[in-house]
Amino acid sequence: MTHVYDPLHQPHCQGQDFAPSYWASTIALPESTSSVQNAQHHDVAIIGGGYSGLLTAYYLAAEHQLDVCVIEANQVGFGASARNAGFVLKGSGRLSYPQMTQKWGLDVTKGIYSEFSDAVHRVEQLISDFNIDCDKQENGYLKIAHNQNALESLNAQANYIQTQLQSANTPPSQWLSKEELSVHYMKNQQAFGALRYSDSFGVNPLKLLLGYRSLAIKNGVTLYENSLVEHIVETANGFELSVKGIKVSCNKLIMAGNAYNNKQSHQAINNRYLPILSSIFVSKPLTKQQLDESGLQTNQVCMDTRTLKYYYRLLPDNRLLFGGRGAVYAKHQNKPVYLTNLKKGLSDCFPCLTNIEHDYYWNGFIAAALDDMPHINFDGKLGFILGYCGAGVSFSAQAGFRMAQMVAGKKVPKLPLYNTPLPYLPFARFRRIGQFAYYQYAQVKDRFF
Repeated sequence: MTHVYDPLHQPHCQGQDFAPSYWASTIALPESTSSVQNAQHHDVAIIGGGYSGLLTAYYLAAEHQLDVCVIEANQVGFGASARNAGFVLKGSGRLSYPQMTQKWGLDVTKGIYSEFSDAVHRVEQLISDFNIDCDKQENGYLKIAHNQNALESLNAQANYIQTQLQSANTPPSQWLSKEELSVHYMKNQQAFGALRYSDSFGVNPLKLLLGYRSLAIKNGVTLYENSLVEHIVETANGFELSVKGIKVSCNKLIMAGNAYNNKQSHQAINNRYLPILSSIFVSKPLTKQQLDESGLQTNQVCMDTRTLKYYYRLLPDNRLLFGGRGAVYAKHQNKPVYLTNLKKGLSDCFPCLTNIEHDYYWNGFIAAALDDMPHINFDGKLGFILGYCGAGVSFSAQAGFRMAQMVAGKKVPKLPLYNTPLPYLPFARFRRIGQFAYYQYAQVKDRFF
């Protein structure tokens, strides 16, 4: 089997290499649970052992007393939940809040903003309540304007959030001039200013994931690892899943593989999302001189306003994590040009870090929907969670909570996140060509507009 997985072209991801990430160097994976050994029945079966699957299972078991199993093709720690940058922030898909208001009205936009805010708080609460040791860093998210046009757009967005969406219970945002950013946070040579959100933070995503794994198991969730679901059949009473030829039946089924679903997962999600590669490198620990010259004096998470964004943060051991969009085609992901491009992006921001050495470099998929919004849908028997657009570390917690409510028959807010179908991608077989064309457009847009 190839060691370069692409969910658009391969039937499954089982047996692929785990990411050679920095996170994997900080903690050993626990001994895997057993795979499916004999015929089983559960109230709810969840396919995918990442944040979404484990948290949905936890809430179903702990708050709704349902018998739940999570079926993971590899071992927990394989997919996007252990490959990401560990940014816990209020992601809104790729739609701006003014665009949401234009599309759905102000009340709906306020509801969506509240859900994204609650997601960050929920992750923080889970970490605190269950003492999850995940190297949580200081609160703060710096959204950095990369040119003058972006500065004006960011300022307008900040004003919209402050005047239309924030309530007395919402932590305030703070506008930072170029000078304030340079004095107090970093000397980013491409920064024209920044908007700082106070209710965001960075974590070690693998440690967080293993904390969720432990939490689910302690609350009675059955976890089957190294258990590939080979076939799904809908029955009068629910579903029958085939794992190594063994039947696992359930009344209700949740698809929670997100970008690590595949072309044969289920017709409800096939051709309804685009898996997008992100690439991340982690440097050697920065020297005092490098820290002084770059002005990096914060561990807060950072992201710029480019369409093809760069994101970065200083880790607890003074290594710098830096990430951005990777290859269009999975087979190209390990070509040196993509690491070179990342380092060029870093040196443009911090010239003193040109030719910085790295110890870790890896790639992983995120999932985007055609309408640029996450979707958490359940029709009474079948549910799916898809399309975080890169903000899954935080919103997965809210998604799992809401999905558990829906499965248990409880009401959830009437918002497009929860009550709109996942749109079909037209000309799905050509989606990579469309992605390539979009990247060319975005590079021009980011440079000149």
